[in-house]
Amino acid sequence: MRLAVNIDHIATIREARKSDEPDPIAAAVLCELAGAQGITVHLRGDRRHIQDRDVELLRRTVSTHLNVEMAATSEMVRIAQTIKPHRVTLVPERKDELTTEGGLDVVLHSGNLEKVVRQLLDSAIDVSIFVDPDLEQIRHCSKIHAPKIEINTGRFTDAWRLGNWPAEIEKITTAARGARKMGLNVFAGHGLNYRNIDAIAGIADIEELNIGHSIIARAALVGLERAVREMAELMRNPRRLPAR
Repeated sequence: MRLAVNIDHIATIREARKSDEPDPIAAAVLCELAGAQGITVHLRGDRRHIQDRDVELLRRTVSTHLNVEMAATSEMVRIAQTIKPHRVTLVPERKDELTTEGGLDVVLHSGNLEKVVRQLLDSAIDVSIFVDPDLEQIRHCSKIHAPKIEINTGRFTDAWRLGNWPAEIEKITTAARGARKMGLNVFAGHGLNYRNIDAIAGIADIEELNIGHSIIARAALVGLERAVREMAELMRNPRRLPAR
């Protein structure tokens, strides 16, 4: 299972002072040196953290793979076609949300999403869709020819805090297994941290985890390279968590 590190919040710190530091490009290099196998950023419509120039420089710098999360809009498609990241992950986006709140409703928006997926694939850009662990949504991802999905682990992380997470893990496991049977590559992420990672890291059908906030938060205390190495080690050697 691969670890891709989301470095959005390096840019959040920078934008808090409208400064030039800390530098997301330097952060990406440190993450890769520490063992990250991918770098993820979210280019939001409001540009609250990552900026267009960051994505351009990251595309030239990242030596593993660059995954850019973005809304399925014509503006974002044009940017992706110009910069050509290794992968685009299509996500829902609302201006007043603190962070992504759920998976895309692929059933409802299948017409637009199918067009965007086709445009990106025709531009030689790999595509993933951020989706809830719902087999009907995943079937529609397959129908519109998205080659990859990222399962939203947000409900699991909420349940983990309340101590009733086993049912959510079962949903994710079932969704990942079903997606693989449909021929989709399966990633996962949202809200994962050093305490709940073990339950997700044990799901064999998931190939990659996208983790950001918890790694950047720990990096503020112990440094970025150590924070990445610690997460990668937990993913390699997940402990068996008791149901509680």
